[in-house]
Amino acid sequence: MTTPVTIIGAGLGGLLLARVLHLHGIASEVYEAESSPSARMQGGLLDIRDHNGQPALEVAGLTEEFRKLILEGRKAMRLLDRKGDVLLDVPDDGTGGNPEVQRGELRQMLLDSLPVGTVRWGHKVGGVRSLGAGRHEVAFANGAILVTSLLVGADGAWSRVRPLLSGTTPEYTGFSFVETHLFDGDNRHPTSAKIVGGGAMMVLEPGKGIVAHRERGGNLHTWVMLDRPQNWFADIDFTDPGAATARIVQEFDGWAPELTALVTDGETPPVLRHIHTLPVEHRWHRTAGVTLLGDAAHLTAPNGEGANLALYDGAELGKAIAAHSHDTESALAAYEQAMFVRTEAANAEAPELRDLLGDSTPHNLINAFTGS
Repeated sequence: MTTPVTIIGAGLGGLLLARVLHLHGIASEVYEAESSPSARMQGGLLDIRDHNGQPALEVAGLTEEFRKLILEGRKAMRLLDRKGDVLLDVPDDGTGGNPEVQRGELRQMLLDSLPVGTVRWGHKVGGVRSLGAGRHEVAFANGAILVTSLLVGADGAWSRVRPLLSGTTPEYTGFSFVETHLFDGDNRHPTSAKIVGGGAMMVLEPGKGIVAHRERGGNLHTWVMLDRPQNWFADIDFTDPGAATARIVQEFDGWAPELTALVTDGETPPVLRHIHTLPVEHRWHRTAGVTLLGDAAHLTAPNGEGANLALYDGAELGKAIAAHSHDTESALAAYEQAMFVRTEAANAEAPELRDLLGDSTPHNLINAFTGS
């Protein structure tokens, strides 16, 4: 490569790509809008799967470091009804397959694996334009401008790089999540910690649900899931955390107080997340000098695949660039064609939110686990 590979976005996929390139002696620069690694909380637990996420970390030479992050026992899952009664209790099988790790810790591991200065923090993309012959100009909100001959959009759902390749934009699924945290659950929120159990807890009804997960240190990470139009949430003032929480919990009137406490006792302001997706079959024609990975390429609703596919994208793209270091177009073409096939297959087979919150819930989930 005559110029560094330019990666927009310091998420899991972009960082893993930078790591694989580094192992092959190929320079890269990662540009991230956030001001620092600790600018915001980095999400909850991820199950890193043995057929995509784990092989990607092995390509990056980080398997041993990854294993140090694993939280044992977090594969346990319990399904409750609105009264708090247990409908299904699935223990961790103890095999260690698809283990759970904290997203923030995994991201920090990837950051620590890169040479100092690889990530340029505080670089929010203002615009990207083609200069022809595979070269692109990236303008940042801070006034910086760069020109690159290999641009990778790893910048998530609302990618500023995607329009160079595709006019497709994410569409609202009809579902939104509201997220909060309870810290040191065993000591400060013992009733909530008990009802969550050792791993994940779900209470699901048609159109709504509460999901919580036990994280490191007994922290309880809660998501409220609601099937509502976006304008329904527009009437809620999320700048007033107390009022927003009170309005959201009204949707769970009649539910056991130990369940609604996972929302009302939240120690972080409720964060609203509208869930958007790209079409499962999203593809584009080869455009010289630019490609996408992760959510920028194949955004789906949360289904357990997103982070794993992003990691795998980063590993596969890094390997392709290394194998075709003097012919980047061949590298990008080979990467994209394989990526289109595997991500379409993975996301077509993954469960959808309507499977969790549809008319047959929670009985369909019970049947899936019990085989009845």
